[in-house]
Amino acid sequence: METHVPASSHSSLKRQKATTPSRDNFSGCNGKYLTVPQNRSSLHSTRISGSLEVPSCMDTYCSSIINNYLDGTQGEAMDSMGGMHIRDSKRKVDYVLVYHYRKCLTQHQPGAGSPGPMQRAASMAIVSNGETRKGCLELQPDNGQHAPQEAQVIELDPLDTLEEEKRLQREEYECNLVAAGLEIEKDVENKSQGLNFVRIHAPWQVLSREAELLKIKMPTKKMYEIKEEGGIVKKLSEIWCKLTGPLQPQVPQEDTKMKNLSYPFSREKMHLYNIRDKDTFFNNATRSRIVHEILKRTSTKTRNSMGISTLIANNVYDAAYPLHDGEYEYQNDDMNERKLLYREWARYGVFYKFQPIDLIRKYFGEKIGLYFAWLGLYTEFLIPSSVVGIIVFLYGCITIESDIPSKEMCDQRNTFTMCPLCDKFCDYWNLSSACSTARASHLFDNPATVFFSIFMALWATTFLEQWKRLQMRLSYFWDLTGLEEEEEHPRAEYETKLLQKKLKNKSMKTENTNEVYQRVMHILTKDEKDKLTWNDRMPGYAANFGLILFMITLTFSAVFGVIVYRITTAAALSFSTNETTRSNVRVTVTATAVIINLVVILILDEIYGAVAKWLTEIEVPKTEKTFEERLILKAFLLKFVNSYAPIFYVAFFKGRFVGRPGHYVYVFDGYRMEECAPGGCLMELCIQLSIIMLGKQLIQNNLFEIGIPKLKKLFRKMKDERTEPKKMNTSQSKDPQQWDLDYSLEPFTGLTPEYMEMIIQFGFVTLFVASFPLAPLFALLNNIIEVRLDAKKFITELRRPDTVRAKDIGIWYNILSGIGKLSVIINAFVIAVTSDFIPRLMYQYAYSQNGSMHGFINHTLSYFNVSHLKAGTQPENSQFAQDVLFCRFKDYREPPWSQNQYEFSKQYWAVLSARLAFIILFQNLVMFLSVLVDWMIPDIPKDISEQIKKEKSVLVDFFLKEEHEKLKLIESFITRDKHKHRSGTKDQRIRAASFSQFNQSQKGSIASFSSQHTEV
Repeated sequence: METHVPASSHSSLKRQKATTPSRDNFSGCNGKYLTVPQNRSSLHSTRISGSLEVPSCMDTYCSSIINNYLDGTQGEAMDSMGGMHIRDSKRKVDYVLVYHYRKCLTQHQPGAGSPGPMQRAASMAIVSNGETRKGCLELQPDNGQHAPQEAQVIELDPLDTLEEEKRLQREEYECNLVAAGLEIEKDVENKSQGLNFVRIHAPWQVLSREAELLKIKMPTKKMYEIKEEGGIVKKLSEIWCKLTGPLQPQVPQEDTKMKNLSYPFSREKMHLYNIRDKDTFFNNATRSRIVHEILKRTSTKTRNSMGISTLIANNVYDAAYPLHDGEYEYQNDDMNERKLLYREWARYGVFYKFQPIDLIRKYFGEKIGLYFAWLGLYTEFLIPSSVVGIIVFLYGCITIESDIPSKEMCDQRNTFTMCPLCDKFCDYWNLSSACSTARASHLFDNPATVFFSIFMALWATTFLEQWKRLQMRLSYFWDLTGLEEEEEHPRAEYETKLLQKKLKNKSMKTENTNEVYQRVMHILTKDEKDKLTWNDRMPGYAANFGLILFMITLTFSAVFGVIVYRITTAAALSFSTNETTRSNVRVTVTATAVIINLVVILILDEIYGAVAKWLTEIEVPKTEKTFEERLILKAFLLKFVNSYAPIFYVAFFKGRFVGRPGHYVYVFDGYRMEECAPGGCLMELCIQLSIIMLGKQLIQNNLFEIGIPKLKKLFRKMKDERTEPKKMNTSQSKDPQQWDLDYSLEPFTGLTPEYMEMIIQFGFVTLFVASFPLAPLFALLNNIIEVRLDAKKFITELRRPDTVRAKDIGIWYNILSGIGKLSVIINAFVIAVTSDFIPRLMYQYAYSQNGSMHGFINHTLSYFNVSHLKAGTQPENSQFAQDVLFCRFKDYREPPWSQNQYEFSKQYWAVLSARLAFIILFQNLVMFLSVLVDWMIPDIPKDISEQIKKEKSVLVDFFLKEEHEKLKLIESFITRDKHKHRSGTKDQRIRAASFSQFNQSQKGSIASFSSQHTEV
């Protein structure tokens, strides 16, 4: 039970404090808190690791910085507030620190004092009295009964020593937090070991101070009208709003006609802001952001820990997070933002609705709000590209019956006898047996794919331009215009590395600990002179270069291994005596190889993510922004190579180095290099792309995102149940507080995985879209689920992230722009090299007799004299009905009766020249159109540009008016003072004359004169 200190007792406590000297550097914050012991225990000196320590304020609890200890009977008031407030049910819990504690179970040495373990006074209550004096309040023993007679020596084992060190770090850190103005509450450590929560509240003085330092823009009392476009644009906008009314989420909408003028918060101009209630002026996200900034910059002298990140890394604390706004599932009338987001955004049943971007930004902050805004725009842009892709696919389906090359290949009367696909065990075969492959290839290899490639290149440019416009619009409405780059604190790892570097200096080793600490803290505040140099980072850079090169080599090795699997499996299946097996060799090998590729990609993706993070850590970047950018670049490079290496092989390398009959290229002494199907490699490229894309989306993006967090949550729950004793109080287990519920959630690890999977998908949609026009459709279907999956994960599975202000999506935009430009080059090569578009075009306009495609198949097949086959490679036991003199193979080569037999023919060089010319023409045309689209679409919408100018003008007028009113007020005060001075002087003269007359007429008393003089 907590005991409050009456105000009348403060004077005695102050007198007591004045007689107590300061014990150490940590006692400066303790005067703000008064301690009232209920069951005072003896206070002893302790010996830790063999060294005797004098008890300080922290050891006696006068330096404890907790303003509330809660026992089991004090939870009722908190339950009524849903666990969002501390014990007084008035102050909000803005942040929570969590740690595991373990009480020391040590034995006394014989003769070292009273027997029994040393324990802390668990029932002690500490109450804030609102004072800010410095000093330390020492508890005096009652009548000397509990005063120690001699020092007590306790030997601690290594685990107890480590635990004691952590406890001291926590106490010092929390003391420093209180010195920064924060208010803290924690529970009693009444078990041998367990979990404890430190609840932090930021009072108004701290919030206003930090908001001014961070230059947080807050709404003023001034409002101005947002100009709307008139004419046909306004009418179209109204029609669109009516049509999309059912798709709008049912959340409070901000006024789109009026906007508050925002200005960086200043305590000197508080009268300008629209402060109706100090408790709600800063929303929960802003409050937690301010507290997090204080946590990051608060350091401890013990072990030179720099901020909360280092303490968590050293296991002093387990976690630090802001609270969610309550439960999201309870069907009560109490509505909060989390429950509203869950109902209107994070359920699969509302997949058809737009996202409440403003509410997402308000709850999670600008950085996460921008991610979901970008994801929503990307998903919307996939709709037109999906429609066009479906049209291209349907065009292939409709024209498949009129495709002359397919008809010629499927015509049984045109007996094209093809050369064997393998040595000795493969027989000659008719081209008509590959009819189904040729017809399927036409679905994706038709003239419409060229148009679709150009369309998708322009689509990517338009999407990026539209995103820049939306980004500017959001920046205006979210008050991010003119947002300066905030000065970031160095990362804890960087400061630790710099500290280790300086401690190696021999001159510093001779100094005492305080001087070392002061010098190091002075070093860490410098920017230019003292920092990690190139030489310090050289081992990290060397490790990065070597390991990244090794990982890329590993990816290529995996691709080569799959190639070897395809070659050997195809050869093995060709030896089969089963006719069905031999006839389906190509399908079997292709399907199994793609599945193997998919499994390898999924495994290596997880490995590369961990490796990229480790490589970035050993580089020791200075700030979190630099760390994130380098991590993104490494992870993207490794995952890009991993995802697209098998596709690049099929598109540009497979079938290019086969050789020709009688002179094949062999690997591993007897295995021929694999070649493309009779219809070309484009169909196989389509299969490879579709299976890898769909497999990654289904398995990695959906199953992994759903299953892995649940498994981690289950594992952590089992671990906590195994390490923490069962609670005896059943009421607490039935009604857990919000901080308990949030601790059971997964910690937020950043947006990099979310962006990464979408960027890889963007590559699938744009890079090889010429071979798979349905890629945008499958991406659209995935993203409809992905938006709600991510939303549900953020609302129900993750702890609330720290609010981060950002005005753009950072380096991800540059990666998207690079992929868009690379897609132009790759699609040009796919159309020119992989597909038969150029050979068909050349045949129709250069070699055809009547300008039609009749005879195209015969034109692309070369002759080979079977007598020129090497000994031992001829088919054994050929089942072919007729004797074969010549067989055909797909290539442009001279016939055997030519002088330059089997050399590349003139048609080959003509087609090669046409392919190169098409690549150059296609790239320049599409690049020109992309630049044209970029130029035609302004980055900043016209109405937003005008509103930004208007806002600046209104801001200037607002402050000029305020200054003018100030001047008028000052002038009025000066005028009134002058008027008072003049009237006072005149009064004085009149009264002086009256006094002279009065003195002459009758002699007044001294008292009468004094009273009148006093009035004057």
